[in-house]
Amino acid sequence: MSKIRTVLGDIKKEDLGFTYSHEHLHAVPPQSQKDRDLEISDYDKTLKELLNFKAVGGQTLVEASTLDYGRDGSTLKKMSKEAGVNVVATTGFNKHIYYPKWVEEKSIEEIKDVLVRDIEVGMDGTDAKAGFLKGGSWYNLVHPLEDKTTRAISRAHKETGAPIWIHTEAGTMGMEMVDILEEEGIDLTKVAVGHLDRNADPYYHLKLAERGVYIQFDGPGKVKYYPDSIRVSLIKNLINHGFLDKLLISGDMGRASYLHAYGGGPGFKFIKTKFIPRLIDEGITKEEIDIIFKNNPANWLSQF
Repeated sequence: MSKIRTVLGDIKKEDLGFTYSHEHLHAVPPQSQKDRDLEISDYDKTLKELLNFKAVGGQTLVEASTLDYGRDGSTLKKMSKEAGVNVVATTGFNKHIYYPKWVEEKSIEEIKDVLVRDIEVGMDGTDAKAGFLKGGSWYNLVHPLEDKTTRAISRAHKETGAPIWIHTEAGTMGMEMVDILEEEGIDLTKVAVGHLDRNADPYYHLKLAERGVYIQFDGPGKVKYYPDSIRVSLIKNLINHGFLDKLLISGDMGRASYLHAYGGGPGFKFIKTKFIPRLIDEGITKEEIDIIFKNNPANWLSQF
């Protein structure tokens, strides 16, 4: 029976419920990152935001803060228990500018062993286990260390069955990252590629979807990039070409200024209360919404 690994233990696929498939609850980038708006580390404020998600019907949140981005297993476990929301955490890496020194020093196999331990034993000295693997690339470039870590997560996937999520910088290098996974013999139907709406190219999205990966859009409400009308058209493009079952949508509210509890917005309520009603108003059915926010995350995450 397929199961999903949360920080509080494994759950049945059918118990996942309404899911945001890429968010952040606790993130502390290295001090080399001068933009500290990316730091989300006030427990009480973040808990309040998570409760906002629960209040509008949210049941599961996929937390994408990696071991090079301030991940904290004990905080995630406590928050999940206190809020009554499933939290699926990750192991792996963001992008090379954040990597700890040991990534350069260890072999691919040694890095793989670190990731497997996070999945099978627990993260950060706790018994909270990671439920998926994350890798990433740079803007229009796969750095040699990113190639190395992508191969490590591929091998950790083969050993554990944990699904894979790929960070793309501004939506670039998706094809190239998938090429690396394919070279490593990965079943691409177990892979999600994120931030793809940042690269608002419908042809690109279809070509990736044809390879079997999940296509994740995670920018609703971020009008600074472009209006949500563009995201609606990108979503319809995938649905109209038969890829409804390969679509994941989340908010990636990875800045304090994006969260209501920190004094910003659009916040965790936005997709559920504003973006989904708009999708329905623009012709996407409630059944299709359920597939995107319930069925697809459950199918992607339940690889164990």
